[in-house]
Amino acid sequence: MSFFKFCPSCASTHFSFPDNRRFLCADCGFTYYHNIAAAVALVFTFEDKVLFTVRNVDPDKGKWDLPGGFIDPNETAEEAACREIREELGLDLQPSDLKYVTTSPNNYLYKNVPYRTMDIFYECALPSDAINVAAEDEIQELVWVKRSEIDLDKIGFVSIRKVIGEQYLK
Repeated sequence: MSFFKFCPSCASTHFSFPDNRRFLCADCGFTYYHNIAAAVALVFTFEDKVLFTVRNVDPDKGKWDLPGGFIDPNETAEEAACREIREELGLDLQPSDLKYVTTSPNNYLYKNVPYRTMDIFYECALPSDAINVAAEDEIQELVWVKRSEIDLDKIGFVSIRKVIGEQYLK
């Protein structure tokens, strides 16, 4: 693991990071588990279209994404999805508005730290495609794309490409 230069406990340089899952210090025995982070993503649909955001930040700046984000401590996945949508798009959703789709593992490289995530996907059909960006620092723009015209190469994250490809392409 390249982002650790020293053991956080004893400052030793004698450590290993087998399988990118746990940091082991040979000198003091310190162990750090690099566990999976939980995240949510929402697939908004209107008629035959899917809503994508265009990322305004790294990782994958300029690529298509789905609205969503990391689940905070003591928060359910549904609560996180509703919070993230309120923050990013200004929409007030209730957990009952969400339809569970699937989960998919993902890789999230942030500031050279390789986070592994488990992305939880929900779908929400909207009555209109009139929607705005509330978090302009995170989202460049919103793009509605017909299912038959979705280009998986424009999507940034592996998990989103996989789920959109398997569940939403016609």
